[in-house]
Amino acid sequence: MTQIRASLPEGVLGMACMVAAMGLLPMGDTLSKLLTGEIGPVEVTMWRLVAQALCLVPVALLQGRHGRRGRGGGGMFAPVVALSGGLIMVALVCLISAFAAMPIATAIAIFFVEPLVLTLLTGPLLGERVGPRRLGAVAVGLLGALLVIRPGFSAHGWATLLPLGAATAYALNMIVLRVACRTRSGLDVQCGATAYAALGMVAVVGAMHAAGVARVAPGTYPGWVWAAVAGAGVLAAVAFVLIAEAFRRAEAGALAPFQYLEIVGATAMGWLVFDDFPDLLTWAGIAVILASGLYVFHREGRAADR
Repeated sequence: MTQIRASLPEGVLGMACMVAAMGLLPMGDTLSKLLTGEIGPVEVTMWRLVAQALCLVPVALLQGRHGRRGRGGGGMFAPVVALSGGLIMVALVCLISAFAAMPIATAIAIFFVEPLVLTLLTGPLLGERVGPRRLGAVAVGLLGALLVIRPGFSAHGWATLLPLGAATAYALNMIVLRVACRTRSGLDVQCGATAYAALGMVAVVGAMHAAGVARVAPGTYPGWVWAAVAGAGVLAAVAFVLIAEAFRRAEAGALAPFQYLEIVGATAMGWLVFDDFPDLLTWAGIAVILASGLYVFHREGRAADR
């Protein structure tokens, strides 16, 4: 009993960190959507990652100074961390491109098939056994995604596939993180992956500019663009630090339900800023995705207990 009481504040603090992070992420996404009205989604991704990396540099330095880095070869700049950075690039480009084409809540709702995609990938990539109940929940969740996407009928067309691409890249990144975090702290990996992603996006946008595919002219941006870029970067950096702290202080199973608060925040921000509100079919799809995702988390918790 004494041990439970001693550990309770840590768990509660972890949950509070996760709730705070889920409140900050939709704010950063809203700023990213506003930026796509002025510059292209790929360029928005680059500036957001650069700002995020600059915010995380002091965190990385403090972590190294206090000796909290992991023991993995290469530390935060190991090849496995670079792979994580590449997947972050793909996920964020897809997601911000989706924000430019549809309401934030719709894009985030489709993106939340990620736990279901992750469940499908853990078997072949990590050798983890996935039972028939979880596979059934994945199938139901994907049907919910189809309600939101409605290919051929949705007003957003095939752009609704962009959040699916983001979800797949993010699920692959979660698998990479599981490997990388065996010998490194999660925050260490997050800092290194963000740095790699920022450098990668600078190279991609530079190549696009050189090829004439995109015109990058920072000197012509209005002042609010830089304020929005800084805001999106700071919000994302703080959110990821909070998420790392949440997983350090509480079990993943306890934190999982709180991740879906991001959909609530995205819906609220979309309605307040862009006057976007999901229709009835989209809400039905969101409900199915949430229910199936929570069931998958529940079954994974039962499997871990056994």
